[in-house]
Amino acid sequence: VPNPRRTVPLNGLAAMRRIFIGVVLALCFQATMVNAATADTEYVSLLQLFEDFREQFRITDRATYLATVSERSVKMEFEELLNFEQRLAAFKDHDWPVSRQVDLRLIRAEMNGLRFAHTVTRPWSTDPGYYADFVREIGYGHRFPLSSRALADFSRHLKAIGPIFANARDNLSDVETIPRDLATLAVRDLSESREQLEYLATRLSKYHPEILTDVQQAARHTEEFSAWLESHRADMNGVAGVGRENYNWLLEHVYLIPYSIDELRLMVELEDNRVITFQRLEQVRNAHLPQLQPVSSQEEYRESVYASIEHLMNFIKHRKLFSMPDYLVPGNYPGSWHGFDRSWPEKHDYFFNFSHRESLMEEAHEMVGHHFDELRADRHPHPVRHGWRPHKISTARAEGFAFAIEELFMHAGYLDHRSPRTREVAYEQAAFRTVRAMADLRMHNLEWDLEHAMDYAVANAPHGKLLEGSDHLWFEMGTTLRGTGHHMLMVIGKVQFMKLFRDYAHAKGDDFQIKEFLDRFFASGVIPFSLIRMEMLGSLVPDQQFTTSERDY
Repeated sequence: VPNPRRTVPLNGLAAMRRIFIGVVLALCFQATMVNAATADTEYVSLLQLFEDFREQFRITDRATYLATVSERSVKMEFEELLNFEQRLAAFKDHDWPVSRQVDLRLIRAEMNGLRFAHTVTRPWSTDPGYYADFVREIGYGHRFPLSSRALADFSRHLKAIGPIFANARDNLSDVETIPRDLATLAVRDLSESREQLEYLATRLSKYHPEILTDVQQAARHTEEFSAWLESHRADMNGVAGVGRENYNWLLEHVYLIPYSIDELRLMVELEDNRVITFQRLEQVRNAHLPQLQPVSSQEEYRESVYASIEHLMNFIKHRKLFSMPDYLVPGNYPGSWHGFDRSWPEKHDYFFNFSHRESLMEEAHEMVGHHFDELRADRHPHPVRHGWRPHKISTARAEGFAFAIEELFMHAGYLDHRSPRTREVAYEQAAFRTVRAMADLRMHNLEWDLEHAMDYAVANAPHGKLLEGSDHLWFEMGTTLRGTGHHMLMVIGKVQFMKLFRDYAHAKGDDFQIKEFLDRFFASGVIPFSLIRMEMLGSLVPDQQFTTSERDY
């Protein structure tokens, strides 16, 4: 049954892993030393374990499937996980090269993430959004008309909605344990999904009328599940946050972040102090300048986005910031999420308050950060580091880097020929991230409920009144309440990137080159910063010379 949590067949990725394992195995036979051959054989066994684990739990890139969940299937999955954990514990990596030690830690983090889902969050029995997410994803990213294969997949997904929601009602039957905040979020998401299905119906009636009935049935099942949630919402009294002990375990064992929740809170507060102070100083400096005027039509916005993309490509190449292989191009990125094909709304989403005045920072984040990261990850030759990682293991790296370059590119000069007012926008966007990170930390520390967190965001975000009651506020608070740590990871990931930058530059001294630094950074893959530090600094800086404790590698 289709769903965003994880997928089934590994297809080309599995083939790539098998080829890689075969190459490593061939090298084993060429080893001249017994110890080296033994180490290589152990590493091949580790790669095989990883492939077995991914196939057993149906984890791969762009997850699109959800198996029917039952008490029996959950119990069986956990027993399978225990078996894999036992197999992994047998590996001793003390004499392995750093890169192989990193791989072992990545595999362990994936198993720990699945353990956290089984022992702490258990979303299949506590979070209605676990099922609602599937409907929410339908239709996004499609460009009509669809190919015959895409149309068949789309129809199959639509027909799966009824069984998914029937399964949901069975697994959510213990309604008293369901957090009311999560039910509230799911009801809102289902409402948006109905609107999306209505929009799809208008598109399909033009291009693919043969599956219009499937869309109408999907809308009916969505409405019925929403009504079921509403009828039980008053009885839902569970706690949505995971609590500090579980949060700290998640940080250490899944996200591989060497800080506690209390340390992270201080770091977020300090970063918030910094960006707000800088934003206010920019306002003082620019007081004599006219305010930036937002675009006023879809065409103006489209032109702004394309101009920003062209500027970014030229800026990166001119400044030689990092290598640009032939595949690092915008490609089908422009318009992939911008909504160029939609009518110009009367009221815009909150974040467009920034990008409609200056789109450059958001395009740096989305294209140079995420789009280019995905292109690299999809081509990474290593089976453990190829592609996407589950359980937000790499969110600090992916979101932290994308967030960081919004501001750091500014210091490198990409706003030099824009109005100085654009610097204010960069800091306003940053301040909204620190607000979300603080809401994350305090909701999961069980200090705030969803309503309190939303009130805090409205009171503290730049132009906060525009957030009040907005879909964007609901989306962001839901993202971080359901996806533990999401917005914290964005801010702390930026801090970790800057710390890596500082320490690597310090180690290199006068030989530091930004292109060499970023190329090595990208070569490690989209993995936690602590593991990137092991690879990039382990050979340059002895532990005792690090600027922080050994736990930060």
